[in-house]
Amino acid sequence: MEQIGSETVAEGFAVDLTVQRFRRADGTEVERQVVEHPGSVAILAHDEGAVYLVRQPREAVYEDGLLEIPAGTLDVEGESELECAQRELSEEAGLRAEHWQLLQVIYPSPGYVDERVTIFEATGLSPQPGQADPDEQIEVVRLPLGEIDAALPDLRDACTLVALLLLRLRSA
Repeated sequence: MEQIGSETVAEGFAVDLTVQRFRRADGTEVERQVVEHPGSVAILAHDEGAVYLVRQPREAVYEDGLLEIPAGTLDVEGESELECAQRELSEEAGLRAEHWQLLQVIYPSPGYVDERVTIFEATGLSPQPGQADPDEQIEVVRLPLGEIDAALPDLRDACTLVALLLLRLRSA
């Protein structure tokens, strides 16, 4: 498909709203409202016994304590996805990882948001306290690997579900 036009309707701190026109392979043209997002990372940090999650308020979905893997937006100019993931793991979970591997790239809401989330697996963990953003309230939660199946029905964050299900598939 080919983009044949784009107009920015609103600019925000973290995202912009655009109206974009596309020509599909069959020649038809469509117009879509697209939320442009810089992209983000998420980190499946685990050791032999547990996965490290964070619980934090998510006002956009009215959740006082959403349980999720550490994650963050690519909002530092010149920072690579891996560098962003390393920073976020330190800031949110107080951890560093010796080994990093690309786990999956997903599009959480491809119908209207162009956000691309790169999920990394982080192992060889050790403490490395970082400085969380001043407005964040984060609780680190250590979920034993043997309790992942029981926790899945209560999880609502898409990146977390994808990451944990991929971990289970690989472990099976």
